[in-house]
Amino acid sequence: MLKQSHYKIGCDAHKHYSLFAVFDRQGKPVKRTRVNHEPGAIRAFLSQFPQATPVALETVGNWYWIVDEIEAAACLPHLAHAAKAKMMMGNVHKTDKLDADGLATLLHNGTLPSVWIAPGSLRDERELPRTRMAFSKMRTALKNRMHSTLAKYALSLDTLSDIYAPKWRPQLMQLIRSLPDETQRCMEQELELLDQVQEHIHRLEARILERVRLTPTIQLIQSVPGPAEILSIVIDREVGSIDRFRAAPRSAA
Repeated sequence: MLKQSHYKIGCDAHKHYSLFAVFDRQGKPVKRTRVNHEPGAIRAFLSQFPQATPVALETVGNWYWIVDEIEAAACLPHLAHAAKAKMMMGNVHKTDKLDADGLATLLHNGTLPSVWIAPGSLRDERELPRTRMAFSKMRTALKNRMHSTLAKYALSLDTLSDIYAPKWRPQLMQLIRSLPDETQRCMEQELELLDQVQEHIHRLEARILERVRLTPTIQLIQSVPGPAEILSIVIDREVGSIDRFRAAPRSAA
């Protein structure tokens, strides 16, 4: 283990590797190391530094597992707001060395624009409502496409409600059967896919309700006009612990 205890480390993460810039207590670079993204490699590299050594990385798409590796090495991850960090670093030319050094410098100066790192268990729970949201977008896209197809042939149902609801299925199938052969075939497949997506949404909603207890925080959110049960859970999961905000205006920023 290196003798000095006040290191600051910047991590410029990419898809297949990360470049680490290690600064000493005077804010001077002492080493730069490229670590390939192999299981345990980042943890092994960081394990040579004292416990709670701060490591800064940007909010890149693969930060989840990198944070896990940093924590497994008993170091302290700091997640930087990517856009703000780049603006503060002011690098005209972007290189791995400049980005890693810039993060280490901001960390050393105490000016790193940090964002909250949700615990691993909460990050995992967030996948449920986020996947539901993705499936909901698929559902909307399918409905819009089918509406557009029907409109091409001046076909519609005399209702303002959702024509894809079960009670309207017989009438909808009559419209579909009046379409040209290949268009009809496509509409039938789209409707089949819509039913499958809807079923997956129902299963996700059931799992969300099963996994998330009705906590005082969720009850408080539901007391505000607007958020329904699932949306209240989404808000609760995304916000995390309300205690991390110093005041109410900070939570709305």
